[in-house]
Amino acid sequence: MPSRQKSQYNSRKENIRIRHVRLRKKISGTPERPRLCVHFSGKHIYAQVVDDTKSVTLTAVNTTEAEFREGAGANVATAIKVGTAVAERVKRLKIDKVVFDRGGFLYHGKVKALADAARAGGLEF
Repeated sequence: MPSRQKSQYNSRKENIRIRHVRLRKKISGTPERPRLCVHFSGKHIYAQVVDDTKSVTLTAVNTTEAEFREGAGANVATAIKVGTAVAERVKRLKIDKVVFDRGGFLYHGKVKALADAARAGGLEF
């Protein structure tokens, strides 16, 4: 069975990769409106703001940083902290609007919490 074909036999990781490839065909960051992409591993949360025209990461936040190490985990509470921090760092760059790239993850739980916290921090999607 081809790996790109979605079926009941694909693993969870494979389904996330398929969704991410499909999303990235439609989403791209520009200097005026960079892409806010998120990734969740079993232990950590990563968020970065990328200008795809120059292939440059403008800023990044993740739970491996010193300020997030205390009680950090890949959960909703930590996602809210990361979303607030990424909004604060992007605002320092004088950027108000971003394109949200959920990275193939479903818009629910941690992804939604991070996005809502970033919106509350002043970012516009």
